[in-house]
Amino acid sequence: MKFRPLHDRVVIEPIESETKTAGGIIIPDNAKEKPSQGKVLAVGPGARDEAGKVHKLDVKKGDTVLYGKWSGTEVKLDGKTVMIMRESDLMGIVG
Repeated sequence: MKFRPLHDRVVIEPIESETKTAGGIIIPDNAKEKPSQGKVLAVGPGARDEAGKVHKLDVKKGDTVLYGKWSGTEVKLDGKTVMIMRESDLMGIVG
């Protein structure tokens, strides 16, 4: 990917939920919920405080994270749909 996020921004590839329930019922596209879990593809260098010092981010490339349902901005990069959001929009790291 030829994209480098700035400051405290993170690029996330959403992980799609299952299209079939445990009972075998297939869920149509229009009834699926927006994914709220994804894999971190890139992170910015960190946020600057008022003194100008850079504070590194807690997440790193390869982490699986949870984020809010309406967080971030959806964009297409290299043919893939990814989310760009601030680290503060993330709820936590999975596993």
